[in-house]
Amino acid sequence: MPPFKSIANVCPRPGTRLVVLGAVHGDETCGTRAIERVVAEIEAGALRLVAGRVTFVPVTNPLAYAERRRTGDRNLNRRLLPTATPREYEDHVANWLCPLLAEHEVLLDLHSFRAPGTPFVFLGPPDNAGPLEPYAQAAREEALAVRLGVGRAIDGWLATYASGIARRREMAAAFPDAVLDLDPAYGIGTTEYMRSVGGCAVTLECGQNDDPAAVEVAYRAIVNTLAHLRLIDAADPPPATMTSLRLCEVVDKSAGGDAFAKAWRSFDPVVAGERIGTRDDGAAVVAPFDGVIVFPNVDAQAGEEWFYLARASARLGR
Repeated sequence: MPPFKSIANVCPRPGTRLVVLGAVHGDETCGTRAIERVVAEIEAGALRLVAGRVTFVPVTNPLAYAERRRTGDRNLNRRLLPTATPREYEDHVANWLCPLLAEHEVLLDLHSFRAPGTPFVFLGPPDNAGPLEPYAQAAREEALAVRLGVGRAIDGWLATYASGIARRREMAAAFPDAVLDLDPAYGIGTTEYMRSVGGCAVTLECGQNDDPAAVEVAYRAIVNTLAHLRLIDAADPPPATMTSLRLCEVVDKSAGGDAFAKAWRSFDPVVAGERIGTRDDGAAVVAPFDGVIVFPNVDAQAGEEWFYLARASARLGR
C-alpha cells in the first residue's frame, strides 16, 4: 500500500492554519506540480512564510496517482468519512486525511477536469441552519474564492446530490444492471468534510487535465491564498469580478449506450427543451431549464455521473 505524505510549515507567529491538497484524483496532477513548485520556493527562501501554518499534500491518493488514473478502488472525493472497518484503499486514505483536515481552518483543494473548459471555483452553501449542510463561514469562503485568480464560481454541490440520490433509488428498480451508489453520504468530499469539522474550504478546478496552463492556475491560487490569509508578506490580491452559478441537476448514465447529442464542453449554454443526449432506448434527454452544462463525461459508466446542469446565481453580487 503506497504511503501517505504531507509537508508542514509552521511559523512561531500565530496565524491561519491552511491545508492545500493535490491529486485527490490520481490523473489530476496540476495541483501536485504547483505544490512542488511552492514547496521548492519556500525551501529556497524565495517564498517566506511569516505567520501561521500551511500543510501541503502533493499526492492525496497515492495509489490512483501511481497508476495514473482517477481512482484507486473508488472515488476518494465521494463518501469521504473515517471508518473503523476500512475495506477499499480510499477508506485508508480517509482515515489518514480526515484527522489532518480537522487540524486546519482553511482548505484549498486543487483539481482539474477531463473535457476542455474554463477554470472555476466550487463554493460551499450560503450561511444556513438547515439539516443538510449547516454553515456559518460563507463570507470567509467567498472572500477567498474571489482572490484565486479565476472568474467563475459554482455552488449547490451537496443539495444537488441529495436530489440525485433520490433519483438513483428510482433508477435502481428501472435499471437493475446499473451499478449505483445509493449511500446518502455519497456527495461528501474533502470540502464538505472540512466544513463539517468547523473549517472553510474551496475546490479550485484549474483547467483540463495535463494542460500546462492548469499548473499555472494552481500555482497562482496557492500564492494568492497565502497572501490573502496573511501567511506571507504580500499584498492581499484584489477581488475579481465573478460569474456565479448554482448547480441544480446531476444526470447519471443509465446504460452504456447513452450518448451525447454533440461534443459538449463545460459551461456550454443550454436552453429549456434542448436535446443534450439520447438514452440507450432512444429516449431524449433534454434540458429542463435555461442554463449551462458542467462536467460532461463521455466516458461515464452506467450508474455514474454523466453531466451536471447549473443556472445563473446572484450569490457573489458582482
